Amino acid sequence: MQHTPYLEANTEVALTQRKLYHAGKRAFDVTLSLVALALLSPVCALVAALIKLDSAGPVFFRQTRLGLGGKPFTFYKFRTMQHNCDNNVHQNYVQALIRNEAPDNAGAAAGGGYKLVQDRRITRVGAILRKTSLDEIPQLFNVLKGEMSLVGPRPPLPYEVEVYQDWHKKRLDVIPGITGLWQVQGRSRVSFDEMVRMDLDYAAQSSLWLDLKIIVLTIPAVLTGSGAR
Repeated sequence: MQHTPYLEANTEVALTQRKLYHAGKRAFDVTLSLVALALLSPVCALVAALIKLDSAGPVFFRQTRLGLGGKPFTFYKFRTMQHNCDNNVHQNYVQALIRNEAPDNAGAAAGGGYKLVQDRRITRVGAILRKTSLDEIPQLFNVLKGEMSLVGPRPPLPYEVEVYQDWHKKRLDVIPGITGLWQVQGRSRVSFDEMVRMDLDYAAQSSLWLDLKIIVLTIPAVLTGSGAR
């Protein structure tokens, strides 16, 4: 098929717009992350002390997640569970959730579809950190490293992607984020498939204005306890 000058011009304009968007998004992410880390540094120091006083183990929890294009990276959070606890229970539950085989109310009482009800692995301080989303603060370092964005799809675990359908994998075409449409609109009220559709809707509509809107909507979600993941 022969390309017309009109189509080629439109393609170049679209590519330029995407490059500008990604450059603006990166500048937005770095600026807000640096400001947030500076403002939250006293909170981080307090959280670190409480974690060490509450249970044995490191302050930070490191986990392999999959980012843009399925590339693995080290994901940071404040530790909210007992150190070196068994992860098989969560793996079995999440894989069943993705296959639509999990009980309807399995994660509802814990505040989200990816949460287990009455998870005994969670520490006393960890429960508070999860409820307030303070455990998510270290992910700002992932943003500064370029592995995540402030806004985007939730970064999946490798064992989640193992059971993805082909169309689910399209959510890996977008850089993952700390918050997103699912966190402010869906949470435990939607199925995994509906969450993926939200991620794909975000990718199709992506703009700095939408990112800012989602960040603003995240604030009341966190304050009411519905924004924790």
